[in-house]
Amino acid sequence: MRFVNGVLIACFMFGLVAFVGCGKEGDGTADNGEGEGQNKKLQIAFVANTVADFWIYTQRGVEKSQTVLPGYECIFRMNDEGTAAGQIRIVDDLIASGVAAIAFSPIDPVNQIKKLNEWSKKIKVICCDSDIPKSNRLCYLGTNNVSAGEQAGQLIKEALGDAGGKVMVFVGRKDVQNAIDRLAGIQKVLKGTNIEIVDVRTDDGDRVKAKANVLDTLTSYPEVNCMVSLWSYNGTQIVNACKEKKLLGKMKIVCFDEDNPVLEAVKDGYVYGTVVQQPFEFGYQSMTLLADILEGDMSRIPENKQIIIDTKIIKQADAAAFQAFTKAIFKNNR
Repeated sequence: MRFVNGVLIACFMFGLVAFVGCGKEGDGTADNGEGEGQNKKLQIAFVANTVADFWIYTQRGVEKSQTVLPGYECIFRMNDEGTAAGQIRIVDDLIASGVAAIAFSPIDPVNQIKKLNEWSKKIKVICCDSDIPKSNRLCYLGTNNVSAGEQAGQLIKEALGDAGGKVMVFVGRKDVQNAIDRLAGIQKVLKGTNIEIVDVRTDDGDRVKAKANVLDTLTSYPEVNCMVSLWSYNGTQIVNACKEKKLLGKMKIVCFDEDNPVLEAVKDGYVYGTVVQQPFEFGYQSMTLLADILEGDMSRIPENKQIIIDTKIIKQADAAAFQAFTKAIFKNNR
């Protein structure tokens, strides 16, 4: 069994930098240094749900996995369109080219379940980052998003204090499982408090619309005194819009993930805190897991078919060290 030791929260500031891998920049395919021999190797792939800095960390994990999987070609693809149709085309093309197994983050779980079940008849499929639990996927690998939402809820309570307030939530799509679970976790923690979620604004992965949603909220909902992002880029757009309107330091902000503008704002005290995942591990562990599965080893899959990668809260005191850690992973792929 090829399982690494989990590399969970204790390793955020230490061990993972040593994992930073090697690969080619730009084509999304890790370089195993064997030239033409690559074509003779089994292909395994990770397909992200959209284009975001968050997924670069996952790509680095995929690239690192190539160094311990010499018998495989490890492939990474981002979904440039940010749509379910675009993601389906990527997977269909990979299957047509001979890929043996994929990990993917479903962008439209309701409408992708049928397609996933079709894929699972041809190749090995796992879900990563977001799930389709009622599908025929072999397992889910990623964050416990309800627990992560509870962490975000605690940050909101701390940021607003006993006085409470009005919260606007921003996300790409609210019907994706990770968004559903994160919101449920937040709602659980805020129940019975003086804090009210006014609405959830969506943008379908469009960064321009994401920022426009924030600007519209600042105009149309003057009572809102806290903004919360459920996806990585939403936090950056909250920061950008509040900076433009000179509201940084006045608006309470809570985020998910480790986009650099968010970490800068946490370090400067403009974002109260962000709940970070381990996207590097998503890439690394999903590839090694798929290799094990293809070799007939299912021992890493628990009975509940969920492999959970822990999350961590980053606040101002932690931001500089964590930012240095993420920058090392982001750029050192050679």
